[in-house]
Amino acid sequence: MDKSPDAFRTISEAAEELDLPQHVLRFWETRFNTIKPLKRGGGRRYYRPEDVMLLRGIRHLLYDQGFTIKGVQRILKDQGPRYVIAVGEGKGLDEILPLIEQAEAAGDEAELEEAAMLADPSLDQESRDKLSDVLRDLLECKRLLERAREH
Repeated sequence: MDKSPDAFRTISEAAEELDLPQHVLRFWETRFNTIKPLKRGGGRRYYRPEDVMLLRGIRHLLYDQGFTIKGVQRILKDQGPRYVIAVGEGKGLDEILPLIEQAEAAGDEAELEEAAMLADPSLDQESRDKLSDVLRDLLECKRLLERAREH
């Protein structure tokens, strides 16, 4: 019988789910301070669902995208764990870009805000505003590139 998606995982269950050796998970705890499994008596680790999702994102960045540990540390510092989780789940800007473009074309700030929320619903208002500004800049860059290609 499989565990509920909301259930905590032991290190062996997390390692099996992520297709990683247990010692790698322990090593990553020393390198990424955002990985903080719950520890019970005897040092037994229990990973929350968010921990496993974060580990999946780190695994993707290290093994599939070729980042170094320092590179992933920088991403976690600059972008935050929610970004790494989204990357691990296969979400990216390409998924939200059409929504952003629609909002920009309509000039609708509420839709642009909603598109920013899709990128990471846990963001506070200030972070969403910054993300919206960056997305506007990216869209403008895209438009400029498209115009340059036409000429």
